Amino acid sequence: MTDVKLRKIVVSVDEIFHEGGPPPAVPLRRAAVVAVIENPFAGRYVEEIASYMEALRPLGLEMAKRLIDALGGDPAVVEGYGKGAIVGAGGELEHAALWHNPGGYAMRELLGDAKAIVPSTKKVGGPGTHLDIPITHINASYVRSHFDAIEVGINDAPRANEMAVVLAMTTGSRIHARVGGLKATEIKGEDGLR
Repeated sequence: MTDVKLRKIVVSVDEIFHEGGPPPAVPLRRAAVVAVIENPFAGRYVEEIASYMEALRPLGLEMAKRLIDALGGDPAVVEGYGKGAIVGAGGELEHAALWHNPGGYAMRELLGDAKAIVPSTKKVGGPGTHLDIPITHINASYVRSHFDAIEVGINDAPRANEMAVVLAMTTGSRIHARVGGLKATEIKGEDGLR
């Protein structure tokens, strides 16, 4: 198994006070962390890549911890999450899929076994490529007020032989969410959907 070779980590936090309407009692905070790592499979086809997910687990946990810290240190304030990856041009889309398990389970573990699947997106692109990370509620995917996205990108990553892996968390619904649907207060939490 290949060790993870990390080049850089970038953490960003948005604090939203209003979207033109009345300010909420507590501003919405949205955070993303991007880790730029070497892609050990870049430049060639490798049949067996799944074992690399185990090497990525500690990175997933470290990134999830950084997000919780960036949002104030209390996992109980986190209501939304998502993940994604950008693979450099020397890699293939399947390399980004290696992030599904270690990224998603890291957040679920640190958030107290959140129930909903962690939404994800991925693409192949060069330095400066941006990715919209989908966000849903951590315990019920159908909570419409929490459908959101966080755009991420780094001007110098990923290089052709790199991957930029991403985790994102939010502290609540979109500001001024008012289009109906299942409310967070109505979650049953039985299946991760409703």
